[in-house]
Amino acid sequence: MPLTIQADRRGRRRRTRLLAAVAGLTTAGALAAAALPGTASAGEDHRGGDDRHKPGRYQDVQLLSFNDLHGNLEPPAGSSGRVTEVQPDGTTKTIDAGGVEYLATHLREAREGQKYSITAAGGDMVGASPLISGLFHDEPTIEALNKLDLDVSSVGNHEFDEGAKELGRLQNGGCHPTAGCYTDKRFKGADFPYLAANVLDEKKNKPILKPYWVWKKNGVKVGFIGVTLEATPDIVSAEGVKGLVFKDEVETINKYARELQRQGVKSIVALIHEGGFPASSAYNYDCDSPGAGDGASGPIVDIAKNITPQVDAVVTGHTHAAYVCTIDDPAGNPRMVTSASSFGRLYTDTTLTYDRWTGDIARTSVASANHVVTRDVPKAPDMTALIGKWNALAAPIGNRAIGHISADINNTGTESPLGDLIADAQLAHGKALDPETDVALMNPGGIRAPLTYAAKAGEGDGVVTYAEGFTVQPFANTVNLQNLTGAQLIQVLKEQVSGANTASPKILQPSAGLTYTLDLTKTGADRVVTDSIKLNGTAIDPAASYRVASNSFLAGGGDGFPTLALGTNDLVGADDLTALEQYLTANTSPGNPMAPPAADRITIIR
Repeated sequence: MPLTIQADRRGRRRRTRLLAAVAGLTTAGALAAAALPGTASAGEDHRGGDDRHKPGRYQDVQLLSFNDLHGNLEPPAGSSGRVTEVQPDGTTKTIDAGGVEYLATHLREAREGQKYSITAAGGDMVGASPLISGLFHDEPTIEALNKLDLDVSSVGNHEFDEGAKELGRLQNGGCHPTAGCYTDKRFKGADFPYLAANVLDEKKNKPILKPYWVWKKNGVKVGFIGVTLEATPDIVSAEGVKGLVFKDEVETINKYARELQRQGVKSIVALIHEGGFPASSAYNYDCDSPGAGDGASGPIVDIAKNITPQVDAVVTGHTHAAYVCTIDDPAGNPRMVTSASSFGRLYTDTTLTYDRWTGDIARTSVASANHVVTRDVPKAPDMTALIGKWNALAAPIGNRAIGHISADINNTGTESPLGDLIADAQLAHGKALDPETDVALMNPGGIRAPLTYAAKAGEGDGVVTYAEGFTVQPFANTVNLQNLTGAQLIQVLKEQVSGANTASPKILQPSAGLTYTLDLTKTGADRVVTDSIKLNGTAIDPAASYRVASNSFLAGGGDGFPTLALGTNDLVGADDLTALEQYLTANTSPGNPMAPPAADRITIIR
């Protein structure tokens, strides 16, 4: 049953038919067409007639893919380490998932018997990483990806967290310019190419890394084009994208698809670090099942609808969602679009049937399914050794206790308990710098994990270690103070649900004392009820001046908050993790743990 999806991207509204297919844990979905006659089983060469020395016309190529690993070498904590599965009776259950020790085993088992197998990634392999990787500028993750035999990856927005030069070092190797070498061996860089077709050096007007890469084996050629979302400058610190230009995803992919075609490469896969939002959070959600709702929405629908038909499959990421669906290309033909959630919890197994006569992919025979990286398989010994090596280096720093909590402090919900805690910590840090500081605001995207009560590494239940704090706030943003007028502060709150954030609101987490009502029955900026905005019970005065604390990313106008960039009288404090550590240390102890904040500063009308 075809579904009609509406998507709005950069003001263009388009309708697309989502035909969809997602399979269960051990079965693969397929397009609604019979397999081509004479197609080999996965990994087999065809033998034409009685000639046993020449391959037949069709050859199945296995494409394994994943996205948004974010340096999660160890199994992610809490809900970040689980996936939801739909049961045959319609109920759901959660499954513990993730960890490169298990991901390696699953990928290696999936490749068994597959003579033609490619492994690709959809960006954000690094950045916003836990301590074991982030403390070492993500060298451990690149080493892990090399051991996973990753063939190719697109860049994502987080590959630019430390700037283009650092991305170049991760690609090409060399010791960190300030931290130096972490071991007695020089970091060799990625064995796989990072693709950045739509990221140009502003002065040279050329891609900063390879725009595409071609996999070849026994006459089979598959081209890969890699791009990140055009809006990367809006979600990365200004310093990280300085001197770079990010071009339109569709125009870039179409350009390089033509170039690959001219080179005789007719089978093409696009790796896009941009994604969508399926109607269900279940990894095996069937977009085309009865009652499936809207199927999927978001930027990838419009992008996929407009990418040239020369591209045969699309691997996506960024939204941390799980989907295996088909979206019609401009010629009206279904094309597979996949995403494997995040943090190494899933991988996608896609079969691309290569036509040796035409050099193209037989689209009607494409099949794809997401699979859970379960933890019921043997750990890969080489990954266990890698994790042990880097954990030993990180332990003296990571195991240090910085606070105590009485229960899990989660980062879920429009206003989250952890968001309020971090905002309070930044307000306290701001007041230590300048007693006139009035309020702090924290962006939810800067909170990468919950604080969990259960002990992880023998530190004891309720103990918050530096490593856990680092996992929550890994960006090393500074806490910045600036003066805003009351009118500007009101405008900042309205920008949560308007402008760049109209379709996907970004609700800032407020420090204690700032309260207001968010009316989700309304649209645009009207969703913030202006008359309800108060500080310590007093209405915000549009003409008054307020001292506002926020992280450096927000203070620079990031996440669609341009008004924050207009602040004056700037003062830069410590990094945000230091602010959190100071707050927890000052306000908690083994006998006085912190309870989760009530998350009652925003009144929500639905």
